[in-house]
Amino acid sequence: ALEGLDMDASQAHRILSRLNEKLDELRNILQGVFLINDLSRKTSDKIVSYGEQLAALMFNYILDDSVLLNAMELIKTEKIADKHLYDKELTNKLIREAFQTPAQISIVPGFISSSRDTGEITNLGRGGSDYTAAIFAAALDASELEIWTDTDGFMTADPKIISNAYTIEQLTFTEATELCNFGARVIYPPTIYPVYHKNIPIRIRNIFNLSGAGTYISDKPSSKDGKAMIKGISSINDTCLLTVQGLGMVGIIGVNYRIFKALAKNGISVFLVSQAASENNTSIGVKTDDAQLAVQVLEKEFSQEIALGSMNRVLLEYGLATVAIVGENMKYTPGIAGKLFATLGRSGISVIACAQGASERNISFVIKRDFLKKAINSIHDSFFLSQYKVLNLFIVGIGTVGGKLIEQIKKQQQELMSQFSLKLNVVGIARGRKALISRDGIDLDNYKQLMETEAIESSPQILKEKIMEMNIFNAVFVDCTASEQVAAIYEDLISKNISVVTANKVAASSDYETYANLKKLSRERNVKFLFETNVG
Repeated sequence: ALEGLDMDASQAHRILSRLNEKLDELRNILQGVFLINDLSRKTSDKIVSYGEQLAALMFNYILDDSVLLNAMELIKTEKIADKHLYDKELTNKLIREAFQTPAQISIVPGFISSSRDTGEITNLGRGGSDYTAAIFAAALDASELEIWTDTDGFMTADPKIISNAYTIEQLTFTEATELCNFGARVIYPPTIYPVYHKNIPIRIRNIFNLSGAGTYISDKPSSKDGKAMIKGISSINDTCLLTVQGLGMVGIIGVNYRIFKALAKNGISVFLVSQAASENNTSIGVKTDDAQLAVQVLEKEFSQEIALGSMNRVLLEYGLATVAIVGENMKYTPGIAGKLFATLGRSGISVIACAQGASERNISFVIKRDFLKKAINSIHDSFFLSQYKVLNLFIVGIGTVGGKLIEQIKKQQQELMSQFSLKLNVVGIARGRKALISRDGIDLDNYKQLMETEAIESSPQILKEKIMEMNIFNAVFVDCTASEQVAAIYEDLISKNISVVTANKVAASSDYETYANLKKLSRERNVKFLFETNVG
């Protein structure tokens, strides 16, 4: 690891000696844990600190004129419930004293702290290195906090879900906090708080993209965004929803107080609350890991009411996800919620619970986890965060009609995007007993070859199941066959909010009841059922 560094043999030897000392310490601790078969919180905090200690030590040797500071002597924590929270007043005092005569370069191991009462090592939790930087920036009244990470900053959505998500150039502290709290893992949420109170801007930069501007976070809304309704979409994909309900809750003061007090005493964090106006139920969103404990805590708290029948047992729902849309301009734009829920409805996505604060900077809602990708894609497309409106096509039958259609799509793709901001993404092609399926889109230049090498065995029923399993947004099923078996799956597809376009009248010219049902269902689902036979 030291071979590429410009240093003489004696310097390299000194570094390796110090690193080996630290590694020997760690080895001894791990050996002790193994021998007694026990890992205490104190020992765990000690073990996880070594990564930062080793990294800081190496940088201290590599960077000339640098001074290595001991984070344990500067960042002090107090224990509240089961968490170590930093003591702001004492920590600021210690940091300012240490920097009265600052070195040219000061290096501080992130993440590490110590108890103000016992002096024992503690840590600041996940993302603690960012948090350490923010604590120092606030204590020293820095002009700006730069955080270098492995992403270009905050994105309009998770790029793993939205391939054309792009970097948000500027956010307010509030917008960044909302996105962080709902799953955006760019920085650790508490990082924002110390610098927010001092109005110190944060700049997120990518260490692998030095030319990228990243994301700038301050108290000022971006002038570039104009009237953009939302800034970004964030999600938490391991949501459980607990519902406390019962007619005995109506009009009773203090029920919610008891709910949140009981959860807080047991260290359970709640990130979403939704309550009926009638007050007969309150739903709360928690992480999956906390769900069972939360149920036990609440049923113990309300055991008397449950026994008397004035309240039901706590209802727990697994397999959910929480999605949030965030933006300062939401509060000035009427109809955001209407547009959001209409978008979800058109995609056949049911909302299980929702919440919006009075600040109107965030609307969050809970859906089934299976619909997460579809929901985020639909919202991203609907709120014009995407450059193009995308239609995801499944083309069945690639004879004369289907083959010509694919050729047309291939030739006119650029024109459709430039003139109509419409992108046709072919995600499925089926022929006979073979089908080619790709969520990211099929290469139309090579689809014939791919049909021979990568196609799966298929039938109308198998194809229907694959399409439903993909659960993709803005889906259109294009039938270029004259098959009654293919026409027989139209109803199931339309019922799942998939539009059907067919170059035949097999379904339309069958019994009137079938035709009428397809048209009625398409209207109810707000999708298209279009048919035509004049293709010459």
